[in-house]
Amino acid sequence: MRIIIAGAGDVGFHLAKLLSYEKQDIVLVDIDKSKLRYAESHIDVATLKGSSVSFSTLEDAGVKKADLLLAVTNSEETNLATAIIGKHLGAKRTVARISNTEFLFAKDKLDLAKLGIDELISPESLAAREIKRLLKTSALTDTFEFDNGLLNMIGINIDNHAPIEDKTINSTSHLNKENDFITACILRNNKTIIPRGNTKFKINDNVYFISLQSGIEKIINLAAKEKVDIKKIMILGGSDVGIHSAKKLSKLYKVKLIEAKRDKCFELVDKLPNTLIINGDGSDVELLEEEGIEDMDAFIAVTGNSETNIISCLVAKNHGVKKTIALIENTDYIHLSQNIGVDTMINKKLIAANFIFRYIRKGEIVSLAGIHGVDAEVLEFEVKKNSKVTKKSIQDLKFPKGALVGGVIRNGKGYIALGDFWIKADDRVVVLSLPECIHDVESFFK
Repeated sequence: MRIIIAGAGDVGFHLAKLLSYEKQDIVLVDIDKSKLRYAESHIDVATLKGSSVSFSTLEDAGVKKADLLLAVTNSEETNLATAIIGKHLGAKRTVARISNTEFLFAKDKLDLAKLGIDELISPESLAAREIKRLLKTSALTDTFEFDNGLLNMIGINIDNHAPIEDKTINSTSHLNKENDFITACILRNNKTIIPRGNTKFKINDNVYFISLQSGIEKIINLAAKEKVDIKKIMILGGSDVGIHSAKKLSKLYKVKLIEAKRDKCFELVDKLPNTLIINGDGSDVELLEEEGIEDMDAFIAVTGNSETNIISCLVAKNHGVKKTIALIENTDYIHLSQNIGVDTMINKKLIAANFIFRYIRKGEIVSLAGIHGVDAEVLEFEVKKNSKVTKKSIQDLKFPKGALVGGVIRNGKGYIALGDFWIKADDRVVVLSLPECIHDVESFFK
């Protein structure tokens, strides 16, 4: 597949990195030579300096033979124009990154497909959707449902005095007699580990499990976590992410939003009728205390300043808030969350890149889930008749070492897939895989 990516910023670079594992024919286009140089030295892609709204640049990139054109620069206008021009020059499919979500709601009315834009992506809207998903269970750092919860992928941090602390997976198997869950991967000191039986759980590990519904409560207890229902939420920052989050969350929870700019607060009152808007400096601990931070179940910091978001989340933790989420711009910070005390750090650009990657990968793969800070993907496959994965038990398949079969959905029931399990045609199989193994994993399901 020939893919042109316009924009070598965080979204474009992360996308190119994910797709480079697939051995796709990728051309990265940008006007910034230093960004292209950085990409060339880190990933196996072709680069082209030039404007993506230039006919000649797109033609030099091979737009006539492009299966996909991804316009993900920081400029909404550039992205829309790139998609339209690229489509008219021969690109089969086009995706444009936008910040103005009015386009999302008026997509059908505007008939954007006729203009040449097949798909729109809003990092701000996707980040708000991710925040809503992360708030489902306060004890967990991440959660993702397959088939309405028949199988679940959950992340949890291992605290001091947890029953599984400093024990191997094999030695803790007696704590999971019903085989309700399986350890899928561990994030430790910024490194992603696909575990084996002799792998030990360590304090501050962020461990990801594939679990049946009945196993979630057991995992929370094994990690020495306290389960708390979320009712009250405080949002710091009236950014686009803050606005989208408040709109989604105020339908389910009591929401307070703190914004420093007075004029912005008046705008927010009109936009968010079900949210209490507070004008004030969110970095002021006294203000947070006056607004009842100690009574909050969750604190979400989404200002334009990563450091403010991280520090305010730590203040919230210090005041007893059970769930904290910080929006950060620097992707290097994501791995720090498990070490410094913020439950989850999210980056809207990485969320957008992962979403586009899933959009591209539709096929035998039914769905994909990205895990925050983890260099791995969770994939759900629908098993075809006579595919390689049905020929032997899991332990005899010689599955890639960087991948793990977590669970199977069969006839409306979820199963944890251990070594002696046989996968059948029409099963839906949940697999966790490092990016470099995805291509090999796919070969088992073809």
